[in-house]
Amino acid sequence: MYKVKVGSQTRVITITWCRNLLLLHGLSISISSPYDEGRSSSSSLSSSENGDGQYYSCKVELKPWYFWRKQGSKHFLIEDGKKVDIFWDLKSAKFNNGETEPSSDFYVALVYENEVVLIVGDLKNEAYKKTGSRPTLVEPNLISKKEHIFGKKKFFTKVKFHEKGRFHDIVIECKSNKVDSDLEMEVKVDGKRVIQVKHLQWKFRGNESIHLNRLRVEVYWDVHDWLFSPGLRHALFIFKPIIPPSPSLKSVSSASPMSLSSSLSLSLSSSLSLSSTPLSSQTGSSGSLGDGLNGNWSSEFCLFLYAWKVE
Repeated sequence: MYKVKVGSQTRVITITWCRNLLLLHGLSISISSPYDEGRSSSSSLSSSENGDGQYYSCKVELKPWYFWRKQGSKHFLIEDGKKVDIFWDLKSAKFNNGETEPSSDFYVALVYENEVVLIVGDLKNEAYKKTGSRPTLVEPNLISKKEHIFGKKKFFTKVKFHEKGRFHDIVIECKSNKVDSDLEMEVKVDGKRVIQVKHLQWKFRGNESIHLNRLRVEVYWDVHDWLFSPGLRHALFIFKPIIPPSPSLKSVSSASPMSLSSSLSLSLSSSLSLSSTPLSSQTGSSGSLGDGLNGNWSSEFCLFLYAWKVE
C-alpha cells in the first residue's frame, strides 16, 4: 500500500499479488479517492475501507496460454473521467521459492497526465521508455504491506522495511521445549535470534523492540488462534520501524494509544487487544539510519504478516 501524489492530490494505491490453486499468478491494483492529508493515515484509510471513500481498481491475470498478457497496458477512469494508465512487463519476472510476488526482472508502472506516479519492480528504466512519461517529482511512500505465509512449525519470508532498503530474511518458529514440553516461539532476522518467547500459552500476545543496524523495529504478535482455535488458523505479526525525531522536532508528541488499534483495524475484522507500547507516529530524522534509509523515509510503514498454521 503506497501513499502517492496523483496530480495535485494524494491518494492511496494498493497493489495485490495473488496465486491460485493452479499456481497462476495475478495482479490487482486499486486507487483510492483523494486522501485527506490533514488526518492521520490510519483514520483516512479506515474511512475509505468503511465505505466513506471510493476505490477504483484494475485486475491483470497471468495465464500461461496468454503470453501477451505478461506484458501490456490497461487504463481505468477515476472521478471526473480522469484516466490512470497501467503498464506492466512480467514476461521475465522471477518468483523465488514459489512466492506470490516477483523478486526481480519486472515492472508495474502507473501513469497520470504523462507522469509516472508509481513504479514497482527493478526495471525502472524500461518502464520510463515504455510509458514515454516523466518521473514523478514527489517520491511515493510505502505505508503498509500485508503478506500471508503458510507452514507447520516454521514460517519464512523476505521483507524490506523501505523500497530502497535491502531484503531481510525473517524466520518465525513455534516449538516445544525439550525439557518440559512448554511451548515457545522464536523470531530470527538474517539468521540471528532477535526474539524468544517462553511459556507461549501465557504470552500469546505481546511486543518487543529489536534493532537492525541502527534501525529500531517494534514487533507485535498475536498467536492466540494458533494455540486455542481448531482447524486452519493464523497468527498475526506486525513489524513497525520506528524513526527517532530530529532535534528540531523533539517537541512533537507521539501518537496516542489509539494508534495501534487504528492500524490494526485496517487489517482485522475484529479488534486485537495488544498490551504494548503505542505505535509512534514520529517524523524521520535527517542523516542515515542504515538499511538504506534517510530523512525522506516515511515512518508510517507497517508490515502485517499473517502466518497460517497447517497440519
